[in-house]
Amino acid sequence: MIAKVQTSDLTAIVEPVCRAHGLELVQIVQTTEHGKAILRIVIDRAGSERGPGFGVTLADCQAISRDLAPAFDVHEVMRGAYSLEVSSPGLDRPLVRPADFERFKGSEIKVQTHDPVPDGRGGERRKFQGTLLGVEGDGFRIEMEGRELVFSFSAIAKANVVPRFD
Repeated sequence: MIAKVQTSDLTAIVEPVCRAHGLELVQIVQTTEHGKAILRIVIDRAGSERGPGFGVTLADCQAISRDLAPAFDVHEVMRGAYSLEVSSPGLDRPLVRPADFERFKGSEIKVQTHDPVPDGRGGERRKFQGTLLGVEGDGFRIEMEGRELVFSFSAIAKANVVPRFD
């Protein structure tokens, strides 16, 4: 099993490779599944929010994977056996950075908070779904069930775009 590598160290290597291919880094996830170390790199293409045909291709994933493997070896970032997985964010794209929340303004999103927060109806909960209204200071706003809710980025455990099949 490999030791966890600082995400900032990986980002410093992955982002320039993505940019060289006209892509952006969405997320780096280090995990272990069935005793096997896995490094997942999620990439996207600007404009993918416009729908099918604008996103990442299999050839993009292959090119990033092909270029990252030797870069990791040269920088000796990854120690031990691991699997490298490069993928698109998928239909339920994770929202990770404030720029992601601005980019997908107007989209329906699911939000899960670390701790229960007020739900606008007198109760508290951790899971919410509504229309992303935009970024505001150190957080974002959604419209849910006729109410406007504000979340701080630090309160968010997970946020994803809800796929639409119109």
